[in-house]
Amino acid sequence: MSTLTQDSAPQTPSAPQVTGRDRYFDFLRALAIFRVVLYHLAGWSWLPLVFPSMGVMFALAGNLMARSLKRPAADVIRGRLRRLLPPVWLLGVVGVTGMIAQGWAPDPYWHPLWWWFHLAFWILPISEPPYADGLPGVQGLIGADWAVQLAGPLWYVRTYIWFVVLSPLLLRALRKLPVVTVLAPIALCGLLELGLSAPLPGERLASGLTDFTTFGACWILGMAHQEGILKRLPRYVVPSVAPAVALVGLWYALRHDYGPGHDLDDMPFAQSLWSVAVVALLLHFSPSWPEWPPRLRRWDGVIAFLNSRAVTIYLWHTTCIMIAATQWDRLWSVPFLEQHTPWLLESIWPVLVLTWLLVVACVVAFGWAEDLAARRRPRLWPKRADRGGAGGRS
Repeated sequence: MSTLTQDSAPQTPSAPQVTGRDRYFDFLRALAIFRVVLYHLAGWSWLPLVFPSMGVMFALAGNLMARSLKRPAADVIRGRLRRLLPPVWLLGVVGVTGMIAQGWAPDPYWHPLWWWFHLAFWILPISEPPYADGLPGVQGLIGADWAVQLAGPLWYVRTYIWFVVLSPLLLRALRKLPVVTVLAPIALCGLLELGLSAPLPGERLASGLTDFTTFGACWILGMAHQEGILKRLPRYVVPSVAPAVALVGLWYALRHDYGPGHDLDDMPFAQSLWSVAVVALLLHFSPSWPEWPPRLRRWDGVIAFLNSRAVTIYLWHTTCIMIAATQWDRLWSVPFLEQHTPWLLESIWPVLVLTWLLVVACVVAFGWAEDLAARRRPRLWPKRADRGGAGGRS
């Protein structure tokens, strides 16, 4: 990346011509979604190193956003928000209703009017929507503090919205100053983490800016790939520079106690370096797959399912994990299983299977919101021809 110069791309670089779907991108998106679910269940610290899912998802979204910006920017932004928000609203209707039913209300630190106004972030989540802490579990169904898990994925929604809104400006900057545009988010992320920037007013603003800078370079690299800027580099540049950037990120992580319970998700600067390096390599080596390679054809249905209901799966998967874990833990009360198969009760794999069964149930129950958002006739089960949801998947 560091060898990009202002002269390495013309003022208006020509984008590669794309005809139809790129199955390689579909494969990356499906793999990213599956890895996110597995990570949130198992918590293995090495998973974000093997495949930095969030960086990949933002890069793919940035790629398709740049492709869409051949149309008027206001129409594109409006269309992206329309594709994203109805599934979020449905999550809010279910979640906020459940929180209020369990007694969530303004506490002494909140003025009632401000509390109700703050709920508007469930309608347009440009900041983190409010949710209840410390709620009791629903007996026999889900564990305590379930609202925290339900609201967990909303940081991605907030960050995605800001990327979408700022994409016309980012694309213009990328065409004129590719080096500065790619490196600026990483540099700002480092300044924030090292405490070298001016103090930010408010925890929510600091959290939002951290997420934006952590994955900003990935989004911009996706745009650069669509614009053809990466293809204009000598073939040796990305394979030479990206591993060095990844090693710097890994070195930083190891210097800051990387390990179980403290992985890349807790180290935004290391996350930004590692993610942008892996994304650069994936985009550099990206083949064009108008059809599936023979070894992947058997997975066509699974990959199509993950892509076509990506937003629903992402929004509901943490709740599904919590319900699955709660139900599986109840088996410890069966004396025979506790005495003879503790290894099975401690295994994550049955919980993973149960989680995906619940995810499929959520797709049937709530996935139709993605059809409404895309102005399609609602269906309980998506067709293979459907595109995915908000992460640039329209």
